[in-house]
Amino acid sequence: MEIDRKFVNVIILGFGFMFVFTAFQTMGNIEQTVLTSLRHDDPSFPDGAGYTSLSVIYAVFAVCNWIAPSILSVTGPKIAMLVGAVTYALFIMSFLIPRIWLLYTASAVMGFGAAIIWTGQGNYLTLNSDSSTMSRNSGIFWAMLQSSMFVGNLFVYFQFQGKDSIDADTRLVVFIVLAAVAGVGIVFLLLLRTAVPTDSNDSIAVAEDVAPLGPVYALKRSFALFITKDMILLSLVFFYTGLELSFYSGVYSPSIGFTKQLGDSAKQLIGLSGIFIGVGEVVGGMLFGILGKRTIRWGRDPIVLIGFLTHILTFCLIFLNLPDSAPFKDTFDLAYIKTNAYLAILCSFLLGFGDSCFNTQIYSILGGLYADDSAPAFALFKFTQSVAAAISFYYSSKLGLYIQLAILVATACIGTLSFCVVEWRSYIRDKKQGKGEIDNSCGQGALS
Repeated sequence: MEIDRKFVNVIILGFGFMFVFTAFQTMGNIEQTVLTSLRHDDPSFPDGAGYTSLSVIYAVFAVCNWIAPSILSVTGPKIAMLVGAVTYALFIMSFLIPRIWLLYTASAVMGFGAAIIWTGQGNYLTLNSDSSTMSRNSGIFWAMLQSSMFVGNLFVYFQFQGKDSIDADTRLVVFIVLAAVAGVGIVFLLLLRTAVPTDSNDSIAVAEDVAPLGPVYALKRSFALFITKDMILLSLVFFYTGLELSFYSGVYSPSIGFTKQLGDSAKQLIGLSGIFIGVGEVVGGMLFGILGKRTIRWGRDPIVLIGFLTHILTFCLIFLNLPDSAPFKDTFDLAYIKTNAYLAILCSFLLGFGDSCFNTQIYSILGGLYADDSAPAFALFKFTQSVAAAISFYYSSKLGLYIQLAILVATACIGTLSFCVVEWRSYIRDKKQGKGEIDNSCGQGALS
């Protein structure tokens, strides 16, 4: 019954994040497009305001990740996630009063909220998992989280249908609906129950949080963990996931919408692109998480390699299919081939699938290798990822699509290699300690 209760906690957590991120991921997907349309009503909004807003979010997110474990040590993961979710709702509501200063202020506040909600999520997921369920729970959570891209983007698909520019009434409806959806997610997070520690030797989590050690210890532990060899190597793959996160969540779909070679349906394809990114994420989460006992029999690195190859192929196809000027504004420029809507949407699916390959295995390796330090480990993951995302959103308004793709290819190669090195080092350590039998559920020997 104890395992059942922990699994129910994971499901409730998944529903909470699914609704909160139905709102936010949809908002991030359309933000640049919406703000470009809003400039017709209010010219004070500068070009690239959407990218700048997202850059502010991730810059503050990065800085606040250093204090997130200390905050968790006082509040526990549930309260931290609730406060974080409220900031997401406030960010969306800020669009109801379109002022550039309010947009950037709300972005900064949400950056703080993102740090504590994600650190709390990693801690809470680890507390409700053991070495036999961590991979399964990571996959289920990831699939539920990314299913958020279906409903929100399907809603946007119909709202934007036949519109060359997004009018004020359409924007108002979209913002109100997304804010309400975020509110539903907050209700689910309110229903979360305290994770009860287990006495099992196979347990990953042994305490509700690090409160007895205090916030100062949590901060010191984060710094100490950050300079270890494995964490430095993992930071390289974290950095890549931040770059590709910003690309698929805030650059690629608007690039489709700005490509006039796609005809009058270009803006409508923004929502469809978001839906298929979500489909790819969910397929990957289910394949490598729920069916983890079969799919990661040989470890985590083959799955990361699948994600790497998928992304490299996708970047090549995007390079051929979309013009270099696509991220900025409406363009009639030609690509290397005749721009094809079906190929563009296929790339959306492949971006999501490849991203799930990386992220499900990052969750798995962090929950295993850093079972006793889950809060600082996940905070460092989000710190590095958000630094990369902030950098990417900053240069997205300045660099053409082709240079952005070249950066992604280079960092994908480095990040994939670094992940594989850490996985191999872990496997060798386990063999030396007499733990060489591979655990089919986690793709590794005993992980803690």
